[in-house]
Amino acid sequence: MFYFSFVPLLDISCDVFSPFVVVCQGTSNKLTQLGTFEDHFLSLQRMFNNCEVVLGNLEITYMQMNYDLSFLKTIQEVAGYVLIALNTVEKIPLENLQIIRGNVLYEHTYALSVLSNYGENRTGLRELPLRNLQEVLHGAVRFSNNPFLCNVESVQWRDIIHDVFLSNMSMDFQNNPGSCQKCDPSCPNGSCWGPGKENCQKLTKIICAQQCSGRCRGKSPSDCCHNQCAAGCTGPRESDCLVCRKFRDEATCKDTCPPLMLYNPTTYQMDVNPEGKYSFGATCVKKCPRNYVVTDHGSCVRACNSDSYEVEEDGVRKCKKCDGPCRKVCNGIGIGEFKDTLSINATNIKHFKNCTTISGDLHILPVAFKGDSFTRTLPLDPKELDILKTVKEITGFLLIQAWPENRTDLNTFENLEIIRGRTKQHGQFSLAVVGLNITSLGLRSLKEISDGDVVISGNQNLCYTNTISWKKLFGTSSQKYKILKNRSESDCQATGHVCDPLCSSEGCWGPKANDCLSCQNVSRGRECVEKCNILEGEPREFVENSECIQCHPECLPQVMNITCTGRGPDNCVKCAHYIDGPHCVRTCPSGVMGENNTLVWKFADANRVCHLCHANCTYG
Repeated sequence: MFYFSFVPLLDISCDVFSPFVVVCQGTSNKLTQLGTFEDHFLSLQRMFNNCEVVLGNLEITYMQMNYDLSFLKTIQEVAGYVLIALNTVEKIPLENLQIIRGNVLYEHTYALSVLSNYGENRTGLRELPLRNLQEVLHGAVRFSNNPFLCNVESVQWRDIIHDVFLSNMSMDFQNNPGSCQKCDPSCPNGSCWGPGKENCQKLTKIICAQQCSGRCRGKSPSDCCHNQCAAGCTGPRESDCLVCRKFRDEATCKDTCPPLMLYNPTTYQMDVNPEGKYSFGATCVKKCPRNYVVTDHGSCVRACNSDSYEVEEDGVRKCKKCDGPCRKVCNGIGIGEFKDTLSINATNIKHFKNCTTISGDLHILPVAFKGDSFTRTLPLDPKELDILKTVKEITGFLLIQAWPENRTDLNTFENLEIIRGRTKQHGQFSLAVVGLNITSLGLRSLKEISDGDVVISGNQNLCYTNTISWKKLFGTSSQKYKILKNRSESDCQATGHVCDPLCSSEGCWGPKANDCLSCQNVSRGRECVEKCNILEGEPREFVENSECIQCHPECLPQVMNITCTGRGPDNCVKCAHYIDGPHCVRTCPSGVMGENNTLVWKFADANRVCHLCHANCTYG
């Protein structure tokens, strides 16, 4: 017995990415039923209607007697797995399916699984005419518990499945052979998917001559398919394939799509290839379909990975790796799920995990650490405050009226960069820190308070706040700050609670060199330093806008001399490994794609300078 819940399909739309092929996303629901039988059927129909290429998995489940599944006839290719399970319909007409790629496998093993297709009163799957299925690129096949399904045992699976997966085949033939019609006498080797000549199995592998390395269209050595072909061919060329093993570029099958960048032997660097194409499933396309984005590998995808974000460059939507946690917007206190909440507390703190932007306000009040017996809320564990370390932006205000006794600063917010003040406490304050036992604010990343006033009051041990040039942080000239009833400036100086001497006159958030608002000399990352590693020290650096920037790793450190004059491998004084034109490189170009679809190979001379190999050299 299975339990089911309503889970939405991944997508219900198809995309036309060339004048000829319609693709759809596929599903990953496995044995989950989507609502009623009728709901489930309609979802399947919307997903695969007119679809020719399934980019994901094809899952046909819970189809009932007399359902019209003719919409499946258009499917020719499945990139993931095919699952046919728990159906009582008599026929599933996948008669034009040519290839299952198996990029994703069911139960990590099977590219095709046909499981438990029967119901009451001897209903169940009887015909599965996969008459054009000629190749499963990756994965095995499993048939189990299909008591009325005919002709499966008459199929030559070793012609379809690759040899390495044959040992994982799982075939459970339960039907009575006497109740099934035999293959047509004209079928080769007596192999078929059902009665009639049209259901004879087309053999494209086990009949091939020894000279063939893959598929063929006949028994003669001249009938071999090109090694880029899958499922068979009509001739010997890579443009004669029925299906491409890897990628189709217009009418030709290729190992890869034309690269987006090419090595330019004149400039010694990678240039944009005007003939470059993106990979979309197993097809090369000049541009990705609408609503798709491009990965750094040049593939068209529906969404970026969790470690990337979308950005538009030169009119193309691309996935860029996040610098630290990716942007995640979360509601603040008083909004959405926190509508009736007074403060961050033990029950809601986990909702802020990985949040980078707070849409609204953050309140930390005494009730957070005391707990609330009325709502049965336990006291907040101070360690859990570190969940907020990913927060970089607060669109409303930040109010802190309670803090753990053993913490000397607000290091939970050490990565907070901007408080926008779109909403304000009492209509006035965008930052309020009141009545805490801290010695420094520690808001070392805070660069802007866009609107609203600041109040820092009643923090008896707090120093450094009087050093800060608050006006430099404010976005408007009307903003004010109230710094009062904290530790006296004379007490702070007497006890050594002063800014690091490397800080400029703009002040600091605390005692360390990385607490400065700006630096007296130069900075390295967030930290103020006395000087950069220009002539000595590791790593070697150069100065840009009062900041120490590391030389490229391919620059060789020089003894008491500058190592580089700027960013990149073309600004080195001397190369650590090899020289390719103006650039320092770790290795000379070796098999890099160049113009006219040729590979560029170079060798290094005695001076470690890269030179082109002779044009007749093919592997360097």
